[in-house]
Amino acid sequence: MKLLVTGGCGYKGHVLVPKLLADGFDVVVLDTQWFGNFLVPHPRLQVICGDVRDIGNVPLDGVACIIHLSSIANDPCGDLDPQLTWEVSALATMQLADKARRLGVERFIYASSGSVYGVKDELQVTEDLELKPISEYNKTKMVAERVLLSYSDDMVVQIVRPATVCGYSPRMRLDVSVNMLTMQALMNGKITVFGGDQTRPNIHIDDITDVYRHFLAHPEVTGVYNAGFENISILDIAKMVTEYVPAEIVVSASNDPRSYRVNSDKLLATGFSPKKSVRHAIREIIDKYQAGTLRDEERFSNLKWMQKTVLAK
Repeated sequence: MKLLVTGGCGYKGHVLVPKLLADGFDVVVLDTQWFGNFLVPHPRLQVICGDVRDIGNVPLDGVACIIHLSSIANDPCGDLDPQLTWEVSALATMQLADKARRLGVERFIYASSGSVYGVKDELQVTEDLELKPISEYNKTKMVAERVLLSYSDDMVVQIVRPATVCGYSPRMRLDVSVNMLTMQALMNGKITVFGGDQTRPNIHIDDITDVYRHFLAHPEVTGVYNAGFENISILDIAKMVTEYVPAEIVVSASNDPRSYRVNSDKLLATGFSPKKSVRHAIREIIDKYQAGTLRDEERFSNLKWMQKTVLAK
């Protein structure tokens, strides 16, 4: 089977694509490569430097399934240039879905976000709750979901709402909570926590990439699914890090109100089972840093890198 992975040179893509190749798929990656390309060449891998907004040049010939990871990722980046965010994360998704339907693509797996729920008081945030997105990023994810679901009669549509992803990737993200706090401890001996009481759901990068593989193996599993298995406060994550790296925790005020806890029972009921935890992610990052494999690079922070490169052009 031939797959198109948009955003395949991203944080998740660099872990997912090698797994898909090992599974025997032919993989085409479409990515702007704003943050680089660290994918290892493979005879069944084609990597195209391109923009998903350029819909006429999106390669869909022979593609049976699209795994759509492309977006302007995270709230601060989404708010940098709202027009760019809507063009990439919403409009391009709409055009891609329409082109896929017209060309007979059978399946569409979409990476949405668990943050589409906004701030919730419910103890269990399930897929049937009202969506109240706060940021441009969240809003585009909600709109894209609704558009894709409208194509459910034409192709298999599988939508994943991931929690905050953690763990090591060759195209690292050091601007997500677990990764960032661990690196602060390693580099500075001090962790700065803004607020700390906000609860966030987390999922290891190996598990979220395995969710996409699970959906590939189960086309009968359709609709929308949460994917997050550890609802932990930011302060508790910091304390967990200090169990492995001695560091001072400094708590400062925060203007970020996002606090949400997701329930992933619906996903678990399909037979998926997570294998790794936040602790695994912390230990892996420590090991990679101490081995010299992981460094603090500007491109590993989406906001800083986009300000310096993409939006500076």
